[in-house]
Amino acid sequence: MSSPENILSTQKLSIGYGKDSVVARDINLAFAKGENIAVIGINGSGKSTLLRSLSGLLPALSGEIRFRGSDIKSFAPETLCQKLSVVLTSQPISKNLSVSELVALGRQPYTNWLGRLTQSDKKAIYDALEATQLLELKNRKCHTLSDGQLQRALIARALAQDTDVIVLDEPTTHLDLHHKASIFQLLKKFSQELRKTMIFATHDIELVLPLCDKMVIIKHGKTIFDTPENLVNGGHFDDLFPSKIVAFDREQRRFLIK
Repeated sequence: MSSPENILSTQKLSIGYGKDSVVARDINLAFAKGENIAVIGINGSGKSTLLRSLSGLLPALSGEIRFRGSDIKSFAPETLCQKLSVVLTSQPISKNLSVSELVALGRQPYTNWLGRLTQSDKKAIYDALEATQLLELKNRKCHTLSDGQLQRALIARALAQDTDVIVLDEPTTHLDLHHKASIFQLLKKFSQELRKTMIFATHDIELVLPLCDKMVIIKHGKTIFDTPENLVNGGHFDDLFPSKIVAFDREQRRFLIK
């Protein structure tokens, strides 16, 4: 699956928490630079497990994960952090940090052992704050932020890290519809304008259908990877949820309660 245009790819990948707890197997994916990609599936299907495996946070059970053709296991952690950044839903952070201090943590893979910020680091932090519309809040303490503002700050930290790939695990959890839409628009903007490869897990399938270049569906321990159009027309959403309760209307591209 790897080729020069594929920035992150997998081949015959199995993921899980040991040989007796395989979550999904035979995963073959290829993500290109600048693509906006959603990972979807029911609770417990393996979305977070896949993202943690792709990020190198969880070792693969078998198979390969490659960044620009090189096995990610060949990269030292500090090197991988310059290529791929991660935004988790339960990241432990000190909320006594200001927004700018939180975003500055994204520069850790590049700063010297004293942690001093160069002009290049400061520019990356400024650009990330500007891109996420947080410049006016840069001196606010994180504990004073709304959930939506804090989520933008975490995304800004990943942007400041200046990686080709940004992986986000359910970035709109606990947000209302307006703030969910705002975050999803940001992800699309970063993929289009900054050419970042955005890979994110979500339950908000209807919202992201028109925004994604590709989608990964995980069900029954297998993955299906294609464009939203092909996945809809192929009927892959029809049996995503128990059919006795939820139905998918292909024409409206909506899930309906029976």
